[in-house]
Amino acid sequence: MITISNLKKQFGETIACDIPAFSINDGDILGLVGNNGAGKTTLFRMILDLLQPDHGTVSINGINPASSEEWKKYVSAYIDEGFLIDYLTPEEYFDFLGKISGLTTDVMSQRLQKYEHFAGGEVFGQKKLIRNLSAGNKQKVGIISALIRETEIVILDEPFNFLDPTSQNILKKTLKQYVEDTKATIIISSHNLQHTMDISTRIALLEKGHIIRDLSDVNSEAQHELEDYFKD
Repeated sequence: MITISNLKKQFGETIACDIPAFSINDGDILGLVGNNGAGKTTLFRMILDLLQPDHGTVSINGINPASSEEWKKYVSAYIDEGFLIDYLTPEEYFDFLGKISGLTTDVMSQRLQKYEHFAGGEVFGQKKLIRNLSAGNKQKVGIISALIRETEIVILDEPFNFLDPTSQNILKKTLKQYVEDTKATIIISSHNLQHTMDISTRIALLEKGHIIRDLSDVNSEAQHELEDYFKD
C-alpha cells in the first residue's frame, strides 16, 4: 500500500502537488489522468524519492522512501529514458537488472519469454544498443524492465507513448495478465483516456496538483464523468 499525507510541491508560483490524504491499495490498477501540468509526473517522482516534497510524506508498505532504501524491493518503475542504461543492449540491460535483483539466469530467461510478444521481434536479438533503438522500442525495454522483477508495485508514466496501436493493445493485455499472475498494484499515468479506462480498476483525476476525483472504474463506471470533464 502507498499512503500519501499532506504532500505538497510548488515550483515558483505553480502548485505541482497538493494532496492532503490519498491511499493506493494493494491490487489497484490505478490510472492517473489529467491535462498537461496536472502534476502526474511530479507525484510519481516524489513517490520514487526522485524529487523532494516541500511538505508531507509518502509511505510505501509503511516505509518512507526518503528515510530508507527498503522500499526499493517492493517497487519497479519506468518514467523516462533516464531509467535506461543506453550504452548496453537490451539483453545486457536485463541481465544487469537480474543480477542486482538476485535473479538467476534461468529465472530471467523464463520471465523474458512472457514479453516476447510485446517486444514484437524488435527488441530481443537485434544486437543494437538501447540508444540506437527507436523511441517505441526504448519504451518497450523500459516497460519490460519494470515488469521483469515482478515487484508488488509497478509505476509507469505514459506507457502508451511511442507505441504503435498493436503494441498498445498488447500492452493492455500484458498489464492485466501481470496483475492476475502477481496480484500486484499497478499505477499508470496516461493522456490516452480510453486505454487508461480499459485497464484501470480505479482512476484519480488530477487538476493543478490536486486530486479532484477518485473514481471506481471496475466496470467502466468512470467513463461518463471523465468524458464530461475532458469535453471541449
